[in-house]
Amino acid sequence: MHEWALAEAIISAAVEAAEKEKLKTVTEIKIGIGELQQIEQDIFEFALGEIIKSHGNKLKNVKISIETERSILKCKSCEHTWNFGDAKKKLDDDEAEDIHFIPEVVFVHTRCPKCGSPDFEITTGRGISIISIKGKK
Repeated sequence: MHEWALAEAIISAAVEAAEKEKLKTVTEIKIGIGELQQIEQDIFEFALGEIIKSHGNKLKNVKISIETERSILKCKSCEHTWNFGDAKKKLDDDEAEDIHFIPEVVFVHTRCPKCGSPDFEITTGRGISIISIKGKK
């Protein structure tokens, strides 16, 4: 269900942006998904398709493209950087699921692999966003 809620938010934001720009039809929506979000892409794409159907002609032939951005974490103590994908391998299923629903929980379940510090930042690959929208006026 998490993917459905995200898909609905993306489509609503795209429609709102299209209306603001006075686009009669939207031809392309480019979406960026941070790796930390751990989206089930097949469910997300299905949800997008179903939600788009309910928006009539404005999104009738829209092309959706999705780019995944790697999540890079940086230790505030030793400045070591690492990829969330590597850290995820050390998580159990419950911890990974917690992060899937609430990405900020990564701070509870992850430590710097170099110094063990829990004090780090997410430098890239967080969240979901609309990169661009194209359409016809």
